[in-house]
Amino acid sequence: MEPLVGVLMGFILAVASSAQNNCTCATNKWAVCAQDGPENCTCTLVGSNRKVDCSTLTSKCLLMKTEMMPLKEKSFQAQTHWLLDTDGIYSPDCEDSGIFKPKQCSEVDTCWCVNTAGIRRTEKGDKSLSCDKLVRTSWICIELRHKKRSSAFDVPDIAAALNHLFESRYKLHPRYITDIKYDPPLIQIHLNQHEKSRCDVDIADVAYYFEKDVRDDSIFHSNSPLTISVNGDALDIEKLRIYYVDDKPPEFHMRQLVTGVSAVVTTVILTASVGITVLVILKWLRTRNYEKFEIKEMDEIRAPSSQLP
Repeated sequence: MEPLVGVLMGFILAVASSAQNNCTCATNKWAVCAQDGPENCTCTLVGSNRKVDCSTLTSKCLLMKTEMMPLKEKSFQAQTHWLLDTDGIYSPDCEDSGIFKPKQCSEVDTCWCVNTAGIRRTEKGDKSLSCDKLVRTSWICIELRHKKRSSAFDVPDIAAALNHLFESRYKLHPRYITDIKYDPPLIQIHLNQHEKSRCDVDIADVAYYFEKDVRDDSIFHSNSPLTISVNGDALDIEKLRIYYVDDKPPEFHMRQLVTGVSAVVTTVILTASVGITVLVILKWLRTRNYEKFEIKEMDEIRAPSSQLP
């Protein structure tokens, strides 16, 4: 009888250990999780008491704040890329809901206003700067360039693969993916979201997760490299550019646009009252070579760089 009891006890301990090991946050490698019930796992961001909903994406604001923490505070598990290439990252102030506060300030009391993607959209000022309302980034254009290959992909295959990726991996509803264009080797993905329900992921969060995946610095717990299969063939992304479009125009002059180093992120501001198509705006940007890149600590103006070749 005693051997049987021993076997049962070993089985129970094995099941309990397995349940504990499975208590992880699939959508956020920065989350610390604990089993607080037979089927309940509570996860919080490392270094804070903010709970994380692991069934969806974590907000960009909370992710950026966590990434700016000292490395020693985040070394609760081994990772290959902790703070790799942090251009565009600063330590933001977030609302309780996880979104960016309209006004962001540095440690030297320099402040600026941001959009829902956390990108500066005003001139810098002191603490008296007023940012009444968080301006929504309602349109995002993701431009990709894949590596050279012997033959181009078929457009329907590219569209199907990317639609599936954004819906399954990033939980984005297909209605927010309004267009996918392909002019080899360039791909354009248009995300539109003027309004969103509480259950929808924000397109700014989706773009941030995707950017991290492309840079081989995945936010997902598995930290596995992003693989995109197009009708059985691998889509190898060589370059990335992301355009963020706001509902309202910016409050700085074009000559103040800045450039960054790393994954190239461009901000374009459009207004609903201007009857111009997105493609015309992008063509104008290419001819004028004006770009805005978010960079670490939002450095001052540098010479604009060129578009994707």
